[in-house]
Amino acid sequence: MTDQTMMGVRRFGLVNWLGTWTLAKREIQRFMNVWAQTVMAPLINAGLFLMIFTIAIGPQRGDVMGVPFMTFLAPGILTMTVIQNAFANTSSSLASAKVQGNIVDTLMPPLSGAELVVGYISGAIARGFLVAVVIAAGAALFLDVGMRNPVWVMTFVFLGSVLMGGLGLIAGIYANKFDQLAAISNFLVTPLAFLSGTFYSIDALPGFLQTLSHVNPFFYIIDGVRYGMIGVSDSSPWVGLGVVGLACTVVLGICWQWMHRGYRLKG
Repeated sequence: MTDQTMMGVRRFGLVNWLGTWTLAKREIQRFMNVWAQTVMAPLINAGLFLMIFTIAIGPQRGDVMGVPFMTFLAPGILTMTVIQNAFANTSSSLASAKVQGNIVDTLMPPLSGAELVVGYISGAIARGFLVAVVIAAGAALFLDVGMRNPVWVMTFVFLGSVLMGGLGLIAGIYANKFDQLAAISNFLVTPLAFLSGTFYSIDALPGFLQTLSHVNPFFYIIDGVRYGMIGVSDSSPWVGLGVVGLACTVVLGICWQWMHRGYRLKG
């Protein structure tokens, strides 16, 4: 039997670019097929948050960190929506494949663990950026909130999407039922997003809670986007870059290990 016909021999070079791109394209098309749910719904939810805070607090709320409260709030709402959607993209895709029994269609192609991770995470990044662009456009149009430093905004939206896409993969691999996945989202992801400076500066927190916030990667993602959009932040964006980058490395390492081993994926 020649090398060309031997089973198990990779014939794609070091990286299966076509297979990785195909998986990434599938993940992007999956959420674009329901764009009203994945793009319009986050925009409406963000608008409702801002409207409710405007009505409930209005002009009675003073400036926060030297900027109007609505201006301070917009980057937090944008980032919270991005990380929730990035998490939902990978977790729902993998969990659905496991529950429906078609996960074999993803495991059978000649894709390594790293290529599987890149393909899935690419979908989370695409969804995160699309949601960010839509909400940023709305914030600029209705609240006159622009971009002081777009590079920082794009950097933290990218890292936030990678981190949450990776956490979504971990949740999707671990969960065997949709209610388990919902529990992870409701009792872990949502509280961390809400309690990470989305609606307030952490200077308003007691000392102990401030310390906890400074070890929460979600806080640095929100703070970094806020710095890029309005030029104010609770911490240095360079510190946030290091913390979030380290968190991404750890999470992606776990994802690769689990994908490589087929943990909770292979029967």
